[in-house]
Formats: sequence, structure tokens, C-alpha cells
Amino acid sequence: MEFSLYSVMAPDMTPEAIIGYLKETGYSAVEWRLKDTPAELKQEAPSFWRNNLCTISPDITNQEIENLKSAAKHNGINILSVLPYLTAGDLKATEHALQIAQKLGAVTIRLGVPSYDRSQHYNDLFRAAAAYLYEAEQMCKQYKVKGLIETHHGTIAPSASLAHRLVCPFDSANIGVLYDPGNMVHEGYENHRMGLELLGDYLAHVHVKNARWQKEQQYADGTVDWSVEWTSIEKGVVNWKQVLSDLKAVGYNGYIGMEDFSASMPVKESVKHNIETVNQFLAENEAPRDFS
Repeated sequence: MEFSLYSVMAPDMTPEAIIGYLKETGYSAVEWRLKDTPAELKQEAPSFWRNNLCTISPDITNQEIENLKSAAKHNGINILSVLPYLTAGDLKATEHALQIAQKLGAVTIRLGVPSYDRSQHYNDLFRAAAAYLYEAEQMCKQYKVKGLIETHHGTIAPSASLAHRLVCPFDSANIGVLYDPGNMVHEGYENHRMGLELLGDYLAHVHVKNARWQKEQQYADGTVDWSVEWTSIEKGVVNWKQVLSDLKAVGYNGYIGMEDFSASMPVKESVKHNIETVNQFLAENEAPRDFS
């Protein structure tokens, strides 16, 4: 397996800086966060979701694209993906993201999936998403960039099976699934091996992060409110050693993309820690078992 890093994970580093550091730490690809940063946010301290310095703008110029491609090539880093925050149905923004991805030489982008918050019926949202994906697939085919939907809490595709229901009418050469077990701690957990088997050829990429449940409040009647918080990959609910074993069992040989939001250590330490930990899990999975 080869390793990529989703640039959202490095909010206090510039794109040029992260490219060089990825080479130092053994990564072979980068996934660019694509998002506009309003001027007022640029006055804030760097953070994952607001003033993230390791983000490319939808207004990126052709010269800036060439500079990024040159830096990546110089350091032996592939530009794997462009990950925008698309609204399902926004074909104009989808095509723009595809154009940027094609210019960068990326092979995938993340497509939009409707949110689910009980305000609209699932079946209505599903029909709208399917119509959007039909149009998006034609664009993906035109630009030769695969479109991915992500297993993500708060959407109509929180699990492998619901993601599969969305993508199965489409050609897996054009539309696939970004499988994210960390998101599935929040919502959408299914046995990972079973979900991966179901996805089959639609399994296009994997994101690595972890989370855990914590007790928020316990009431006098004994009921409890719970919430989910991000944590380092070895300390959360997802047994990543088992997931990596399951990925091998289904024949997955694509990229493993790091996306740690735990802020449990400084960014550079976290980038290094994640690849070292996953490599350790892979080595332990390969080690002979002692039955003595």
C-alpha cells in the first residue's frame, strides 16, 4: 500500500511546505483541500476548518497550478485528489472542481452528497442525489477524473451499504466510494469486512482517522447523553489493524490517506506518527503468529 495525506490535516503549513515534508516522511501522494477562505478568517490562527493554510482556492490560477505540479514532481509526490465541499446538485461547482483536478493531474475528486437532518424524507434526497450523480458521471467521464462519494455521518451515505446503494447504478470506472471508518464511529458502522466486500470495485480510496464516544451528561433517571470526539488512530473505536487486514483480504491495493483531526500532537509530529503507526499495524499483520 502507498500513503497519501489529505492537506486539511496540516492547517499551519503551506501547500509547498507539506509537499516537501511528505517526501521526508515516506508519503507518496497528497490530496488537496479545495475551499475558499474568506478574508475575515485569514486573520485567525490556523485551524482545520476555518483558516487552513494548506488549502487551495477554487480561484487558483493556472500559474499556481503549474507551481504546485512542479513542486510535487520535484519531490516525487503524486497529486492524488482534489477534495471540495460540493453541494449535491451543484453541477457548475462540480465541473469547476473537475477542471482543477484535471489540470493538477489528480485522478479523483469528492462529489456532493445530501445531508440528512430529519427535515426532508430520505427517499426524496436519494432521488435528488441519484439525478446529480447521473450528470456528474458524464462530467467525470469527460474529464477522466473519478468522482467519489464519502461515507460520512450526517449524510444519506453514512455507511458502506448506503453509499453502495447510491453508486451501484453507475460505472465504477467513473464513480466510486471513499471509505472512511473514522466517520462511521459517529454514524454508519457496519462490519468493515462485510462493507468492503459489498463495495467491491466501487472501493476507490480509504481515509484513516479515529474517534471515540464520550459521556456528556447522565440524568437522574439513568439516561445518558453521548458525543463523539476525534482521537489518535491507535486510541479510538476503529481497530485499524483489523481494517487493514480486511482491506488486504478484499484485494485493496490503493492509497491509504491520512486525515487525523485529533490535534493530539503538533501537525508535523502527527503526520509522521500516522504513517509510522499504520506501517507498524501492517507489519504486525504480516508477522507470523506464535501458537506455542
